[in-house]
Amino acid sequence: MAATGEAIPVDTARRIALTAQGFADPRPSGRVDARHLRRVLERIGVLQVDSVNVVCRSHYLPLFARLGPYPRATLDRMSWGADDRELFEYFWGHKASLIPLSSYPLFRWRMRAAEQQDWTADDLSPDLTAPWSVVTGMRRLTTERPGYVDDVLALVTDRGPVTAGQASPDGVRRKRTDPDPDPSTGTMWNWQDAKIAIEYLYCAGRVTIAGRRNFERRYDLTERVLPDAVLREPEIGADEARRELVRIAARGLGVATARELCGRGGTAHFPLPLATARQVIGDLVDAGDLVPVRVDGVPQQSYLWSGAEDRPVDARALLSPFDTLIWNRDRTHRLFGFFYRISIYTPAAQRVHGYYVLPFLLGDRLVARVDLKADRRSSALVVPTVTAEDGVPVAEVVEPLAAELALMASWLELDRVSVTADSDLGKALRGA
Repeated sequence: MAATGEAIPVDTARRIALTAQGFADPRPSGRVDARHLRRVLERIGVLQVDSVNVVCRSHYLPLFARLGPYPRATLDRMSWGADDRELFEYFWGHKASLIPLSSYPLFRWRMRAAEQQDWTADDLSPDLTAPWSVVTGMRRLTTERPGYVDDVLALVTDRGPVTAGQASPDGVRRKRTDPDPDPSTGTMWNWQDAKIAIEYLYCAGRVTIAGRRNFERRYDLTERVLPDAVLREPEIGADEARRELVRIAARGLGVATARELCGRGGTAHFPLPLATARQVIGDLVDAGDLVPVRVDGVPQQSYLWSGAEDRPVDARALLSPFDTLIWNRDRTHRLFGFFYRISIYTPAAQRVHGYYVLPFLLGDRLVARVDLKADRRSSALVVPTVTAEDGVPVAEVVEPLAAELALMASWLELDRVSVTADSDLGKALRGA
């Protein structure tokens, strides 16, 4: 079916998306505090958490991109502080993210879906959202080790907070030489039984992330971690919760297709089954929250958030590969003409632009790709590879990129920027 609604030029759609993500606003001129972080987090909806620490942990970078230097300790307190916690960790799709506590009630229906899942049934609940390791692992544990999950929960109750490695009630661990109990998960995701059990309890809302030590999760009972006021909030029906989750996504995206709003596959804020997504989007169109539009060059039906704005964008930012602006690679390609894939899982010989490549946003365009590494021993932000996009003059990029790199180095408490790239842009950066 052909897309309907007002036609929107792709340049306009790009500015709408950037405005929705906060890039049309100037960075704060003074001290950045929790109020600034709170506004960004409420705007973008989620911060994806990733373990790669080549530059710094990825969840710190989207805030720096929008606000400039800010105290990372403030985000730590908001995420895992005992007294001033404002965020919680949970899964969207198969990815973990930091989400404002105000959204916690919107996920209870998903937690119930996990808690009530009959793992011996042939079909899984369409509302179940869990890593595949949990799904395959729980199917196996239910038959091989009945009662094991309850034993893990009892251990957390008695000893929490604990790491996954401390959660085994019997201390039994598979050895590296043992055959994988479920090869379908792959070696990387073939977890120990205690890890499967505690991650299931996390999906079901029985335990949550109390904090992190060297970035390793520490789990405890949810009622001992999250504020009572949040846990006592009235239950929200699944239908209304889904609508509000898609509203959050729509506000953060500005203009998007259905797949970008709530599609499966790790490319949306809060994925929904296809039939459910269609119903929710239809409800929001009927309510006037979403307006069907046609974006030039996008064959799929697009939807404009009713409060979206088209504002001039004069941004300067290095973007984490997991930034909500660009985490949907197909959308990034359509809006920016920028084909982007993360390279950390690509064999070194096949990498084109480097290992941990951050797109550089200048104005309302992605103009360069910057491979970065924080070298703590030499106290340098190292640039092994940097490439301007085709048709983008090096002279246009070099000064603003040099300034942004210097700003990031200072924020990361590094003494200097070291450009080792031998591209034209790399040579110009060394001169700058």
